Amino acid sequence: MTAAIAIAMRTDKQEVSPLAIFANGQTIYSDGEKCDWAYRVAFGAVSLYRVLACGRRQIVSFHLAGEWFGIEQGRRRQFTAEAIGPTGILCANLAADQCSALLPAVLDALWSAREHQLVISRQSSHERVAAFLLEISERTQDKRRFDLPMPRADIADYLGLTIESVSRAITRLKCSNAIRLVGPRGVEILDRDRLRSFCD
Repeated sequence: MTAAIAIAMRTDKQEVSPLAIFANGQTIYSDGEKCDWAYRVAFGAVSLYRVLACGRRQIVSFHLAGEWFGIEQGRRRQFTAEAIGPTGILCANLAADQCSALLPAVLDALWSAREHQLVISRQSSHERVAAFLLEISERTQDKRRFDLPMPRADIADYLGLTIESVSRAITRLKCSNAIRLVGPRGVEILDRDRLRSFCD
């Protein structure tokens, strides 16, 4: 358990703990740890990943502000959670009675997101990137203009692509006037129907 998480936890079984701050790349929890706590992103973003037998990292999900993560089947973690940029985390004790009503909805959302990741991993590179941008846009407040908190290397690990393939796909979407790039990580969807057509 990291020091930051230890600071955030309470022993009085409150439903949600005070805020814990993590730096970019800091581990929130690791594969194999006990599943005693659920987490909610207050600000920033979190990636869940597993290191494959070949040594390659496979990101299975991203979690943005307001989203829960860390509820898994079994008593041990199957994935490692890592902060993307400065990230604030709230903790909830899975053993506390106050949290029990949250578990079915959170589990459904988590497993649905992982199933969706498996679907987009079967598509071509530009289809995967287009589907990814549409997915992120639906999870942000401004569905037309948003910033990607994760670098392209993380997007590549999530989609099962190389960084070069992600960059080429983004360039193709930009040249088709489906999207516009704003700064280093900003994306503006210019034509949602055209962007969606890349997923067909």
